[in-house]
Amino acid sequence: MNISRKYESVVFAFMMAALMAGIMSAVLTWVNTGMDSGFLVRWLRAYGLAFVLAFPLVLFLAPRVRRLTQKMIEDK
Repeated sequence: MNISRKYESVVFAFMMAALMAGIMSAVLTWVNTGMDSGFLVRWLRAYGLAFVLAFPLVLFLAPRVRRLTQKMIEDK
């Protein structure tokens, strides 16, 4: 699958949001409610909400964090 470079920031945001929302929601669901037969349903519900929030946040915050990081790192 080849995606145009002009969509790089959107693809990055989508992938980062998907991974982070998935991992964080799974861990927090497990810690808060345990691992039982209803875990998958609870996790998918939490994941859906987390992803809906994470995707626009990553789109908005990633460029700002990148610029802030570049200001903090000195070139040698």
